[in-house]
Amino acid sequence: MDFIVLTLFPELINSFFEHGMISRGIKKKLIKGHCINIRDFSCDRHNTVDDRPYGGGSGMVMKLESLQAAILHAKKKNPESRVVLMSPQGTRFSQKKAFELASRNKDLIFVCGRYEGIDERIYTTLVDEEISIGDYVMTGGEVASMVIIDSTARLIPGVLGSSESFKSDSFIDDRLEYAHYTRPEEFEGLKVPEVLLSGNHEKIRLWRKRSSLQRTFLKRPDLLQKNTLDAEEKKILKQWRQELETLVRE
Repeated sequence: MDFIVLTLFPELINSFFEHGMISRGIKKKLIKGHCINIRDFSCDRHNTVDDRPYGGGSGMVMKLESLQAAILHAKKKNPESRVVLMSPQGTRFSQKKAFELASRNKDLIFVCGRYEGIDERIYTTLVDEEISIGDYVMTGGEVASMVIIDSTARLIPGVLGSSESFKSDSFIDDRLEYAHYTRPEEFEGLKVPEVLLSGNHEKIRLWRKRSSLQRTFLKRPDLLQKNTLDAEEKKILKQWRQELETLVRE
């Protein structure tokens, strides 16, 4: 799977491709990462990529010609690539969306807008999908594209160190991830839960499920409405309620 980013600031994206999990995935040839400078496709000697908007108003708009040429250049290698525009008007990104993008196994071309936006004719002729990472506005789409690439790439088999790593992530089943502990066993009077030191895998599994459920209930109760509680979760919540009632009586 190839992640191709169209941007006016390639140094931001190239640095991203050169570090961490993404870099390891590229070196292992499980994914690819490319950056295209939109300015390389400008139509004048000043490398102009923006112009004043028709109808007046503040700010500038990315020019049609250079952006179109950059997208068409990116699609030459693989005409089936999907063109994704980073936009606050797009579909809200989520873990479910990351799985969808990863499972398609199609190259993705990310268009990172700048200024006030891009010429509307790019939307209607070349963009396959718009994605937003939240209800706020940033100065450009580079950070948003990196968020989506990072979240999607880690779901591609082999990119993470363990094929099981992402299966316990937050939001996988509309639950937050359980609490984690590592050495030392005690730090400033705070101890690691004894069950995690027991070596009893079934007890550890149940503890982690309880921890996940409690975190979700306290921090993101809205997630519990998306997915029906299973029998084990109902039992955990019932026990938790009984424990709380006991504390209140005391």
